[in-house]
Amino acid sequence: MQLELSKKEFRRLLDLVYIGNWILNSTRGDDRIADYDQVESKLFALCRENGMPSLVERWNGEDVPSRAFSDGGIHEAIADYEDTVFYEILAEELARRDMDYQPVSNENYDALVSRMDDYIAEFEAHGTDNISIPTMDE
Repeated sequence: MQLELSKKEFRRLLDLVYIGNWILNSTRGDDRIADYDQVESKLFALCRENGMPSLVERWNGEDVPSRAFSDGGIHEAIADYEDTVFYEILAEELARRDMDYQPVSNENYDALVSRMDDYIAEFEAHGTDNISIPTMDE
């Protein structure tokens, strides 16, 4: 397979591959999906011949994203995504709880979304400061 990319496109592809592998493997411990690690390694190895040697390093005989790459802001993008997903899931779970976990239907969809929007607005204004679990405060 042949793929033609500009230097900028290749750099963006590295970001996408790193983020994807992070999502798939970062919480798996020793049960990592090796196929994704191998693809990541293969792409990052190409950094040396494409004028980006500082983005790759060898670790345990494998080419991996370098410390310079991983410290270069990519984790801020991942953290922003994780925060958004966290608050969206929390808002949906709280809204569904408020509605007694009724199955989502055409009849209650707008009410669910409205409650979710209210929770999201609260989280945007105050984060989790106003969330409490009374049994844990004892």
